Amino acid sequence: MALTEETKNDKIEVLQLAAGYPVIQVRAATIIKRDDVEISRSFHRHVLTPDADLSGEDADVVAIAGTVFTDDAKAAHAAAQEAE
Repeated sequence: MALTEETKNDKIEVLQLAAGYPVIQVRAATIIKRDDVEISRSFHRHVLTPDADLSGEDADVVAIAGTVFTDDAKAAHAAAQEAE
């Protein structure tokens, strides 16, 4: 009876905030299997802003960030942070 655990991003969403910049919401699924039969699945979400460190993210998340985190998005995020 072998137990295995797998974590994978199963949902990546780009949300446009009212503050004028996008964020990326990533949902990761942790899947526990016994003899290749899923017995448990749980989820964890995290949000990335235009100033996020992407070094620990999967290649697909980095590619999306490279598209949506433009210079304008970064400037809007910085302005919103200063306004707080």
